[in-house]
Amino acid sequence: MTKAREFISPSDLTFSWDNCHRCLWLHYNHGLKAPSFFPLVGELSALQENHFSNAHSSALHPALPEGKVIGRGAWVKSIPIPFNGNPSPYAIRGKYDLLMEFADGTHGIIDCKFQGKDNDKSEFYAPQLEAYAFALENPVSGNALKISVMGLLVWSPKKPVGNPGSGFNLELNSSWFPIKRDPQALQARLSEFITMISGPTPTRDSSCETCKFISDRREVFGAE
Repeated sequence: MTKAREFISPSDLTFSWDNCHRCLWLHYNHGLKAPSFFPLVGELSALQENHFSNAHSSALHPALPEGKVIGRGAWVKSIPIPFNGNPSPYAIRGKYDLLMEFADGTHGIIDCKFQGKDNDKSEFYAPQLEAYAFALENPVSGNALKISVMGLLVWSPKKPVGNPGSGFNLELNSSWFPIKRDPQALQARLSEFITMISGPTPTRDSSCETCKFISDRREVFGAE
């Protein structure tokens, strides 16, 4: 089999990178990936994004600069990622949640989250949002945008209200967690990422449930 992917997904710089590198290597080199299921999370995130379509910044959070949402759920694709002073064979490609335009002409990337608790996970998601910013500031086509604001807009459940007769609603907390721009940190993560997926197959991660399942299955069925 040949290399399966030419694009690096922003989310792979967080969730996948923090998990099994052997599974991540297989995904990028051979297109093999264990199925994942997040049906409820996806529906809730879509609900949140739809709610803020074309909204003014004050409707999202008062801490945001003057502006409005101009894009929702759109794909972005970057120029080739620089690697060791030269263009790499990889580019960033992904779909952001919300794109804002501010009064000063700059733009913002807002990532919508529906979480069980109102926790600040901005440090974890920083590489993902910085990757979107890189793609928007260095697009393979179209106009480059200056990204001045990044952050997480988090909804978390507070309490249910209503009754069986009229129906129930879920009262939510809403929090804004800004993320400071750090292009150098992104380049460091991308350098590690590209080095890993371009190198030999990583050793098995003893804590990886997928690798363990494959190993246990082979003990039962053999190589098949």
